[in-house]
Amino acid sequence: MNFTVSSSAISSRFAAAAKVQVSKNLIPILDFFLLEVKGDTLVITASDSEKYLTCTLPLISSNGDARFCVAAKTIMEPLKELPEQPLTFDLNTDTFSLKCSHSSGSFEIVAQDASPYPQPADMTGEIHRLSFKASELANGVSRCLFATGNDEIRLVMTGVCLDIKPDELIFAGTDGRRLVRNTLKNKPNDFTRSLVLPKKVCSVLKSVLAKDDIPVELEFDDERARIVAGEMELRFTLIEGRYPNYNGVIPTGNPYVVTVDRQSFASAVKRVSAFSNQSSMLVRLELADGNIHISGHDYDHSTSAEEHLCCDYHGNPISIGFSGQYLLEIASMLETPSIKLELGDSSRPGIIRPVTDNEDKEELLMLIMPMRVEDNMGGM
Repeated sequence: MNFTVSSSAISSRFAAAAKVQVSKNLIPILDFFLLEVKGDTLVITASDSEKYLTCTLPLISSNGDARFCVAAKTIMEPLKELPEQPLTFDLNTDTFSLKCSHSSGSFEIVAQDASPYPQPADMTGEIHRLSFKASELANGVSRCLFATGNDEIRLVMTGVCLDIKPDELIFAGTDGRRLVRNTLKNKPNDFTRSLVLPKKVCSVLKSVLAKDDIPVELEFDDERARIVAGEMELRFTLIEGRYPNYNGVIPTGNPYVVTVDRQSFASAVKRVSAFSNQSSMLVRLELADGNIHISGHDYDHSTSAEEHLCCDYHGNPISIGFSGQYLLEIASMLETPSIKLELGDSSRPGIIRPVTDNEDKEELLMLIMPMRVEDNMGGM
């Protein structure tokens, strides 16, 4: 049998599907893509045994149905170099020889029987369904992902929590030292649930979801979930366990509020961090009337740096220390020209928000734990 398909279309689907694969598989067939020709459609599936990403694309022509596997790396490499053109694949169903012909030549590989390829488990519990835009899901997981933990002992904190409330959706991620809470307001739902999306799933969604308004459907039970966005389907296992009460660590009424240009603040922190102790990355923020003094020191290497920025601040002078790395990560995730820092004393978490006029639809809050300036500075 044979089928013809656009070179750019199949190459982009292979690239998307490969996002779920891992470098070392216990099951050798998972180094392969599963290809299924069904009438005028090609379905490509990739998996790491826990996550299954399926991409569907139309065929230019085909003369039959087929189901076979091809080695992912072997098929992807030659397609990357081809300009947009029709590709014709000829499969010998007896020998599993697969020949790909294009305008200037051809290549031939050996496919594999698809029967050993594992299939995702079906959801067996009560199924809940949720609909939103692709941009809402992409932004929600992208903004929280960097704040998730890596400690496999506390597995639940390695993922992104999705809290479904009667009138809002909340994405949250934390590793205990920083926290992101992204709230979508005016999103009515007829049920209340909480689920934790694995870090790898969030990374895949960040890579493959377009930040547009195409509808996304989420189905899930207590153990598994399925996300459908256009031609893509992702099936995966949820992380078990109760997510920490992230709202409980968010301070209310931090008395010191400063508004500053985001890019200027990020650039100053980046320069100062280069001269800070590289193990702690501690930078000190000192606020006085209309000014932020940013400083960092590494006494072991006799280096230091300081920066002064104009800002909108008219409170009492305060001094507080934070990780320069975390400040930079937060500033890079916020896209507004200006950001607002809400600070308390040196023992209270700081809150950073974008300055936006969209607060009636969405609230984005980022929290960062302070560092003890005296102890860290004195130990350098």
